[in-house]
Amino acid sequence: MVALLAAGATGLLVGGLSTAFYFTLVGLGFGLIFHVVNWVTFTYVLRDDRIDLRRSLIGRSVKSIPRDRIRGVDITASLPHRFLGLAVVHIDAGADGGEGVLNAVARQEAERLRGVLLTRASPERAAPPRRVLARMLPRWYVYAPLSGAYLLTPFALAGSLLGTLYNLGDDLGLITQERVENLGHDVVGLPTALVVALAILVLIAMPVMSVIVFTLFNWDFTVHERDGSLVAERGLITRRSVSLERRRLRGVELSDNPFERMAGVVRLGALITGLGDAAHRGRLLPAAPRAAAEALAARVLGEVPGPLIVHPPAARGRRVARAVAPPLGIALLAVIAGQPLVAYICAALAVLVIPLGLDRYRQLGHVTDGERLSVRSGSLRRRQVVVEHTAIVGWRLRRTLFQRRLGLATLFVAVGAGEGGYSAIDMSEKDAIAFAAGITPDWVAPFVEPPSA
Repeated sequence: MVALLAAGATGLLVGGLSTAFYFTLVGLGFGLIFHVVNWVTFTYVLRDDRIDLRRSLIGRSVKSIPRDRIRGVDITASLPHRFLGLAVVHIDAGADGGEGVLNAVARQEAERLRGVLLTRASPERAAPPRRVLARMLPRWYVYAPLSGAYLLTPFALAGSLLGTLYNLGDDLGLITQERVENLGHDVVGLPTALVVALAILVLIAMPVMSVIVFTLFNWDFTVHERDGSLVAERGLITRRSVSLERRRLRGVELSDNPFERMAGVVRLGALITGLGDAAHRGRLLPAAPRAAAEALAARVLGEVPGPLIVHPPAARGRRVARAVAPPLGIALLAVIAGQPLVAYICAALAVLVIPLGLDRYRQLGHVTDGERLSVRSGSLRRRQVVVEHTAIVGWRLRRTLFQRRLGLATLFVAVGAGEGGYSAIDMSEKDAIAFAAGITPDWVAPFVEPPSA
């Protein structure tokens, strides 16, 4: 599509509408020939231990992906693909194996490949029926405005489109300085009532458009289990199916922001070893009531441990100090630079962020139930991570100068999944050591001083 637009724009610039029409036809012909030849010269071979992707359009290349390195298989079908019964298969083999793409294979073949590659089964083995674990309800789509990403996405797309049209019009000579100035004068001369009405319309359109975009991306979001994998399917126009191996699941993450927290809404993601683009591919629920998200977490991993243990009061002062320090520091620099207005603004901001520091303290917590541990932190973006004990690969205890004076420590839980590890911030130093020793005593014992006689 981009190539056709470029060909048409070039023809329009060179010789007008008729030339643009012929340029577009030529571009369509070359594009069609290229894709057909590319499809004909691409083959793949599924072997017992790997899948080979072969391409011989100009030069011959063979890419082999070991089956034991495959982390997930995604199936994407845009609207044209769905009309033709085709799909695009993305094979994620982690950082070492890279990614393989099989474009425009039959939908049935895509499903077969997913089952074979993820279960290490033979091609003749039939996949068992799927078991639905969770499904988004239509009324959950109204949670979209609570997330800033979906709230601003429609306007980001509109801005990108307007920018592209402006650049194209500027290249074609359709936009001049005089026309831009005239447009500016017209906008400035609009009646105040009309400007207010347009502002109100924009404020109304933002949540409405965010719900529409959220619905397009997450329509009929369904999580089911099939043949040893978790499969998340979503999308209205483009249907995407992401498969994650259950045996590589190490934990889950529940995240929210203050607006979602007030509405009792969280987002649920899976922590999978070696998973690329985990923020999108590991998504299990984009927005759901907390009870529904915890119920799904219990089905895929186990019950979420709770209640969380509150961190010591000394952590409260540290959280408030870290929130207030940046604006106070800027205010001090502004005073030195002779900018009293900036200093007053930053001082007022320092007072306003005190509730943020207090809320950061309230959100701190940790707990273990003997099989899984959970740590939570953050306010503007609160995250609670639940990790299986067997997924822990190490501990790191950090004590800064200020933490040592307060008897605090930050315990970092190293995990071979997700972001590689998660921190329990500002725990009591004794509690941090006891927490790690209670889960992996053999690892911690050599570093703990024996009691003096």
